Amino acid sequence: MIEPVKRDPIHPGQESVWDYPRPPRVEHTGEHITIELDGVTVADTRDVVRVLETSHPPVYYLPRSAFTPGVLHSTPGHSYCEYKGAAEYLSVGSRPRAAWCYPTPSTGYESLVDRVAIYPGAMDRCTVDGETVRAQDGDFYGGWITDKIVGPFKGAAGTTGW
Repeated sequence: MIEPVKRDPIHPGQESVWDYPRPPRVEHTGEHITIELDGVTVADTRDVVRVLETSHPPVYYLPRSAFTPGVLHSTPGHSYCEYKGAAEYLSVGSRPRAAWCYPTPSTGYESLVDRVAIYPGAMDRCTVDGETVRAQDGDFYGGWITDKIVGPFKGAAGTTGW
């Protein structure tokens, strides 16, 4: 028998990933996002949407136009999300497969068109409103963990069945 997940306590101003929906919800946010790579800011924007899915920290999607010209490059590989559709991978500078996008997302996820999600662990630093992000465990998920978000989070060893 699988034990139920023990949720982390929620304090004022925090949100639990266990209150996020499935299928995932996309929401626009005015949060200030920066991404740094090799000592240079390669993206800086408040034009952000985030995807919220049960047991996962938020994934932030930035418009392609927020990135330094020439820093994003198509790279081999695809994956498929049962909700969002077919994803393509991108290199960011010299970091292969450090980002992904949904060129033609499924119905309900159209706001992801022309937006890019970054694996924060592949960058030197990502911030949300000035706070440095911690990357979600695992090599498949791209969640952004801040002090505002509580788990536990899918991705670590032993969480496959969640």
